[in-house]
Amino acid sequence: MHELSLLENVREILESHALSQNFSKVTQVTLEIGKLSCVEPDALRFGFDVVMKDSLADGAELIISELNGLGVCRQCGQHCVIETLYDPCNWCGSSKVDVVQGLDMKIKDLMVI
Repeated sequence: MHELSLLENVREILESHALSQNFSKVTQVTLEIGKLSCVEPDALRFGFDVVMKDSLADGAELIISELNGLGVCRQCGQHCVIETLYDPCNWCGSSKVDVVQGLDMKIKDLMVI
């Protein structure tokens, strides 16, 4: 389950930002997860409290915002919502769709004190 290592990276980022931005406690973390990122939101929810225990985010609330996959068709130039990396264009059916959104996971927002 690579979600635990992702959460460990989130914890490290929080600790780094706490030093540079002078906060001591994180009360809420909002993660934005692309639906094409191969990150399982339920696995993140399951491991969040364990990974954040005894850190500045111990007891913090986790909010997960899922972001749809979005592609741009190289043939017709239209933007289209995609569910998988290999979905065809919704407009013309071409398989030449470049993913422009939905592959990432990022920290979208923090509440700190």
